Amino acid sequence: MRAAELTYVTDRLGTTLDGEEAPPGYQRLRAARVVGHGRDHFEAAVAALDDWQVQRRSGAAVRADGGSLTVGTVAVVRLALPVVGFVGVDAPVRVVDVVDEDQRRGFAYGTLPGHPEEGEEAFVLSIADDGVVRFTVDAFSRPASRLARLGGPLTSTVQAVMTRRYLVALETP
Repeated sequence: MRAAELTYVTDRLGTTLDGEEAPPGYQRLRAARVVGHGRDHFEAAVAALDDWQVQRRSGAAVRADGGSLTVGTVAVVRLALPVVGFVGVDAPVRVVDVVDEDQRRGFAYGTLPGHPEEGEEAFVLSIADDGVVRFTVDAFSRPASRLARLGGPLTSTVQAVMTRRYLVALETP
C-alpha cells in the first residue's frame, strides 16, 4: 500500500492544510469547532490527533503502519456505516503533509486505491493567543467507487456526519 499512487490529482499535496481551493470537480467541506482552552489541552489534543484518536473516537477502526504520524504513513480507516444494519468500508489513506508549528499542528492525508472517495482531508489544531483551542477539518473529495457514486447525496451525508464526529472527538470532557 505504501507504494500505491494517490487516487486524486492536485497541483500541490497538502493544500487542505492551508485552506486552498479544491481542484476542479471536487466538493469542498470545511468545518471548525472550539474544543478546549489552554496549552495543556492543546498538547493533549495534539497527542490524541497523532495517535489517530480523532478517527477512533468517531467510531472508526484504524490500522496504521509505523509508530509516528509522518509524511508517508499509510493507514486503513474502517468505517462502520449505518446502512441496513452496519456495513464496514475500508478507506486506505497516506499522510501527504504535516504541520508542526508552535500554535498549529496537524496533518493531511490523501486517498489510495480502494477508498470509496478520492481526495484529501486535513485535521488541524490551533491555539490562539488567548488560549482558545480550535480544531478544523478541511477536505475535498468526489466519489471514486461505484458504491459511492450510487450513494449520491447519502455519500455527502455520511461525510458530513463523520466530520461532525471528528470535530467533537477532541473536546474537553
